[in-house]
Amino acid sequence: MKLVFTKSDLVNAINISLKAVPSKTTMPILECILIEASPSEIKLTSNDMELGIETIVKGDVLERGKIAIDAKLFSEIIRKLPDSEITIETDDRLNVSISCEKAHFNISGKSGDEFSYLPTIERNDHISLSQFTLKEVIRQTIFSIAANENNKLMTGELFEVNENELKVVSLDGHRISIRKIQLNDNYGHKKVVVPGKTLMEISRILSGDKDKEVLIFFGNNHILFEFDDTLVVSRLIEGEYFKINQMLSSDYDTKVVLNKKELLDCIERSVLLIRESDKKPIIIRIGDEDMELAISSAIGSMKENIAAEKKGKDIVIGFNPRFLIDALRVIDDENVSLYMINSKAPCFIRDDEQNYIYLILPVNIDSTRV
Repeated sequence: MKLVFTKSDLVNAINISLKAVPSKTTMPILECILIEASPSEIKLTSNDMELGIETIVKGDVLERGKIAIDAKLFSEIIRKLPDSEITIETDDRLNVSISCEKAHFNISGKSGDEFSYLPTIERNDHISLSQFTLKEVIRQTIFSIAANENNKLMTGELFEVNENELKVVSLDGHRISIRKIQLNDNYGHKKVVVPGKTLMEISRILSGDKDKEVLIFFGNNHILFEFDDTLVVSRLIEGEYFKINQMLSSDYDTKVVLNKKELLDCIERSVLLIRESDKKPIIIRIGDEDMELAISSAIGSMKENIAAEKKGKDIVIGFNPRFLIDALRVIDDENVSLYMINSKAPCFIRDDEQNYIYLILPVNIDSTRV
């Protein structure tokens, strides 16, 4: 095999491939990136058996072939080379020669035949949306997946398609994030749970271009994302997702509308008084004309009033301030509406069309002194 690349093209393809290289594995071949060169294209493939990535890289094929190269070493060598033309050659003994200007590396490769290829998914059951939309949907929901694996379903996100609507849901036991997206076409019903890791890596790869589309193909056990010159295949999380509709309510005794930036800025100021290990709530008192936010910790205390338009009863309620910050940061509206029933029931932040819904459970403030 003999290939010639520009450094920028090769670095970009390696960076994409690295996202599916496992940090720890009992199978050394999975620590590699597979390079396959046919007369028409060069593909880089990585696979950790849960997530697999295949991306096409620009380059000249002087001799076809395939080789698996240790991903970490390969990446570090290519990054350190000059910004110039890079030549990669292999021989029958799986030796790999990497040359760029006056730099020459010789390393050992592995047989490409040992590499675990990506699972095949039939391409007849899919939806289409823009890269911008998918990247935004992930950004607006991924923060509320669970970090641990006590409940595997909480480490993923629900993707549910009904006709021309895609609904994406995440939850961690303390909050729920829901985004609804209108699709350009009608599709059959689909309902799968996609690992959060997969979505985070896809979000990092996506350009976010409004004019470029992503095709999402649904298999029985896997999901495939196709965009630009890249395929991302992921194993789905098995199990019946939570009955989200039973957790939602349109009832409220208090509705408050206020400027999002003003609210967010106030809460972000308040957390200056909280250490990472603290579980101090922010106390919200809603009256007729304003909202008072207060916090007290070992470091100090703070109170601030902001203008608010209230409908319904006065209320005093407490929240984990970081949960509010996470939700407010991903809302693009100038004003936000908060819906509450009492100090024990969930708070809903949602727009009138319910294109986004953020449910946040309050904390017990009965014994709190502010």
